[in-house]
Amino acid sequence: MPLSPSAHVDTFTRDHLPPVEQWPVIEFSTEELRYPDRLNAGAELIDVPAEAFGADRPALRTPDGATWTYGELRTRANQVAQVLTEELGLVPGGRVLLRSPNNPWTVACWLGVLKAGGVVVTTMAALRTRELAQIAERTRPSIALVDHRFAEDVYAVRDTALPELTVAEYGGDGPQDLLARAAAKSGEFTAVATAADDVALLGPTSGSTGVPKITMHFHRDLLSIDNTFGRHTLRLEPTDVVACSAPLAFTFGLGMLVVFPLRAGACTLLTESATPEQLARLVAEQGVTVLATAPTAYRAIVRAGREEDLAGLRRAVSAGEHITEDIWHRLRDDLGLPVIDGIGATELLHIFISAADADIRPGATGKPLPGYRAVILGPDDRELGPGEPGRLGVIGPVGCRYLDDRRQKDYVAAGWNVTGDVFHRDEDGYFYYHARGDDMIVSSGYNIGGPEVEAAVETHPDVLECAVVPRPDAERGSVVCAFVVLRPGVAGDPAKAKEIQDHVKQVLAPYKYPRDLRFRQNLPRNASGKLQRFALRQIVEDEQAGAHAPGTERNHP
Repeated sequence: MPLSPSAHVDTFTRDHLPPVEQWPVIEFSTEELRYPDRLNAGAELIDVPAEAFGADRPALRTPDGATWTYGELRTRANQVAQVLTEELGLVPGGRVLLRSPNNPWTVACWLGVLKAGGVVVTTMAALRTRELAQIAERTRPSIALVDHRFAEDVYAVRDTALPELTVAEYGGDGPQDLLARAAAKSGEFTAVATAADDVALLGPTSGSTGVPKITMHFHRDLLSIDNTFGRHTLRLEPTDVVACSAPLAFTFGLGMLVVFPLRAGACTLLTESATPEQLARLVAEQGVTVLATAPTAYRAIVRAGREEDLAGLRRAVSAGEHITEDIWHRLRDDLGLPVIDGIGATELLHIFISAADADIRPGATGKPLPGYRAVILGPDDRELGPGEPGRLGVIGPVGCRYLDDRRQKDYVAAGWNVTGDVFHRDEDGYFYYHARGDDMIVSSGYNIGGPEVEAAVETHPDVLECAVVPRPDAERGSVVCAFVVLRPGVAGDPAKAKEIQDHVKQVLAPYKYPRDLRFRQNLPRNASGKLQRFALRQIVEDEQAGAHAPGTERNHP
């Protein structure tokens, strides 16, 4: 499908799309996924719902009691767009970097950039100068809108990598603060008539090591994730209050906190930071009805005995990693809360396989959402049959487009988005997760899925969390190496290691148990909360090279 005439004056993103022959197949297989040529996602996400649901309806809340209505959010987004275009020189297609924790002004800035025809580059507040510089050097923003508490690293990037970057802080008390500038504007702004296939968002992948991959998403893509997962699985109602632990820079958080609630006329509770226990308490105190967080957070809430705080939820969503059956059953059996599992990817913007309510099959991730197709691919890119594990391939209304990156070829095979996950599907079309492709462990000829072993270890009552990686072994090729975090007060000694290993042998086939079990105070995670198994693999590799891993106890019963 040829691209529409662009509204972008700054043609950087069009110029740096991957060659069309490297794109995955893009399909619009339902009526909801067919869009007009001209479409501005910013206007669709705030102007349309403000008219449809009423300007006085609450849109955003914070734990301190502050509330923004749809009308106020629209006005402030328009004011930001006015500052960007009238004072900061933004032209359609220009990139604007955002850096802030989750708060209402960040949402207003995000919407304002889109309405002004700009391209948003949202970054996590936890990133540091080196990480920000890698993103900025790839995306070349001309403007940065930054929460004043997190400006230091952005100035460092400007001074070392982007000398022409204009930095506008917000939330401070100076006369040049973005909020002061915005207050002087009328709040009236007509959204730029961008093309539906103009780039709206440049999203760094959260799992990258080395130079980050930058995903490119169109205005229509932001609506497509709602017209698939949002409308058919999540099904928010205008009375819902939605909370999510993920940052807005993480596309899971962007969907749950901005796209889906605004399109449904619902209200979002924005929290800048919260531990799992604090999140559970906020759910109870703030009347949250829909929660989205990672499986590790649900486990921590249950292990802390705080699951009753979730009793008021109507919906619970888990993503980022596969939720284990024991936690899923605990929440379903104790609270009547069947957690919605799902798999998504930054490359496809959000979730594409999931199930809800009576369609949930415990242990399965779900089925492809309306608008998506999925298959299991073998080594030769041919489709495998039911029960055969292989690489997951997905086709739908959104797909992988990396910003000027040779790794585009690695993600797309025969038109399919190949996510790097190993699944199998059953005869009924349900998809079951095995592991990330690089998390499969081959030991004595057996294929062992690391997440399966992690889930078994975590059923031990003294285990808070676990991560599994392969350790090279001269006799077996590899053995399962488990890094385990115990609950407070439990001693990580050889006797406890053997107890856990014996427990796993009762849960799984004995050949899958972790022959190498190590205790740690915590597990490495990135800014979005994803487990960084590569860091643990590096520990093992360093040992193989003769290095010592300090602070780690090893047990080999």
